[in-house]
Amino acid sequence: MMTVISRNPHLRQDFAASLVVFLVALPLCVGVAVASGVPAELGLVTGIVGGIVTGLMRGSSLQVSGPAAGLTVLVFEAVQEFGLPALGVIVLATGVLQILMGTLKLGRYFRAISVSVVEGMLAGIGLVLIAGQLYSMADAKAPASGLAKIAELPGALFDAVGKTDALASLLLGAGTIAVLVLWKRMPKQVRTVPGPLAAVGLATAAAVVFSLPVATVEVQGLLGSIQPPPLSAFGDLASIGLLGTIVAFTLIASAESLFSAAAVDRLHDGPRTEYDRELVAQGAGNALCGVLGALPMTAVIVRSAANVQAGARTKASRVMHGVWLLLFAALLPNVLGYIPIPALAGILVYSGAKLIPVREIVSLWREHRGESLILVVTAVSIVAVSMFEGVLIGLALAVVKTAWEASHIKLEVVDKGAGPVQAYLSGNATFLRLPKILDSLEALPQDRPVELDLSGLHHLDHACRTALENWAERHSAVGTEPVRVTAQ
Repeated sequence: MMTVISRNPHLRQDFAASLVVFLVALPLCVGVAVASGVPAELGLVTGIVGGIVTGLMRGSSLQVSGPAAGLTVLVFEAVQEFGLPALGVIVLATGVLQILMGTLKLGRYFRAISVSVVEGMLAGIGLVLIAGQLYSMADAKAPASGLAKIAELPGALFDAVGKTDALASLLLGAGTIAVLVLWKRMPKQVRTVPGPLAAVGLATAAAVVFSLPVATVEVQGLLGSIQPPPLSAFGDLASIGLLGTIVAFTLIASAESLFSAAAVDRLHDGPRTEYDRELVAQGAGNALCGVLGALPMTAVIVRSAANVQAGARTKASRVMHGVWLLLFAALLPNVLGYIPIPALAGILVYSGAKLIPVREIVSLWREHRGESLILVVTAVSIVAVSMFEGVLIGLALAVVKTAWEASHIKLEVVDKGAGPVQAYLSGNATFLRLPKILDSLEALPQDRPVELDLSGLHHLDHACRTALENWAERHSAVGTEPVRVTAQ
């Protein structure tokens, strides 16, 4: 034992941290799986792979991977549309693409994605997740579309109040949320138990003691739930819809993991994340999850923050947390059968609320209204249309905004009352600002000669050059001296 400790002087801290992360991850793994419409054990499989396989690889030493609430909506939609066997194909293809991108050194470029798009994506996911899980709390079936989930939610909650079983389910879920909200105010000794575990434990105890008529997790057993995708499922790769889903999984899982890595780096002063290696590690984990027919994984900020705050010093803590999940799934799977569904729904409602960056939206509105608009439009698009299209809309808006800002142009007019009017153009003259340029130039006196100085332009595109030449011809057509142009 002393030899092991001497090889890893931080083993004691990592061991203690691994237990904390295990207790945080356990209810989240199960909750994400149930909300995704797959067997609960598949969430544990992804957590095990994220801990042991991805955890052993290089990249970000302290962040922890597993099934993420941020992908719940996308996984649920994929399972509903393509079936559970196709999920393994999607996750496997996602992993292969991530490995390829990491090998090609593309991981660092994910940091160039607009933060507003990422936060808008998470906010949209959070809204759909909250709405969907409130139906689970109320023991009701959620509508298919995001807008319908939100529009019909008040009626579903009102109906639940009038039914004994639904009311018990709703109250148990609400109680779970209340425990999570109030847990931070508990004495320090009590808070040694992670909030999610305490909330699920109390809800489970209440359901058993009072014999509450609520739905509980269905248990299939670890080996029984693992279903590698059949060869026939790979034929679906010819489907445009499936390929679009794979692209969405890849972009969202990669962005969430790498943004999480950046956030975790700010929490500790240890080794910094190697983004390309981390992307390869995430890809390897997802490829194995796909082979096992499990959920996709990302780095999860909740578990990662718990890992750092619990005193973890090396990647040993996340690997050991995967071992604890494996032992639980192998030795105590029947315990899952006692966990109430509304309690897991309550945890995901709370997690969904934390995905909505309310403070960031307010801050952005004060300082960068264009960025706040991108965030809100991305979130609303995800709710109104779908995850993939919503992210594409957000990215398109970010590109348009950047192009618009990059085309800043300034026109300075000097009119001394006699002689030619001097006009100085500086900045970037692109077609986006062409109407503004022409309006300003056409407002110059028609009966005066003009000297147009273009030497201050950094860029003059073809559309602007042609438009300036045509304006110069029109200005000179009424007998005025020809416009003198000083070129770039």
